[in-house]
Amino acid sequence: MTPTSNFSMMNASDSPSPTLGERPVRILVADDHEVMRMGIRNLIESVPNWSVDAEASTGREAVELALHSPPDIIIMDITMPEMNGFEAAAKIAENCPDVPVIMFSLHLSEDVMGRFKTGAIRGAVAKSEAARDLLDAVRSVLGGGTFFPAKSSVPS
Repeated sequence: MTPTSNFSMMNASDSPSPTLGERPVRILVADDHEVMRMGIRNLIESVPNWSVDAEASTGREAVELALHSPPDIIIMDITMPEMNGFEAAAKIAENCPDVPVIMFSLHLSEDVMGRFKTGAIRGAVAKSEAARDLLDAVRSVLGGGTFFPAKSSVPS
């Protein structure tokens, strides 16, 4: 088992997972890379009562899935075909304002981060920090909080 896998499993069991009553937490993952979606699914589903309910490979598909069957939370890449993550999050927020979004990207500069802290975007995680931060971000956002990296950890 790789260190990332060990860390993820320890992280998943460190604290109780927020649930929505008795039903599982339903998560939509939107990323144009299939391998990334698979990795997120494996990480998310290591937590009891959490499931990846739907996957999207484009921003437009993420909007359609979210509007058809609103998830409890969305993990969304910024750079996707047909519609970027910012545009998709805005469209989803218009119709489903209670569905929070965690942006997920390779590049979290301060300039990009400035666009996050509005509306439905309740968190951000760098792909390079996913094993360390993604589960904590989902827990925080499901609990009504936010999750954004400290400015000192974001390149200018």
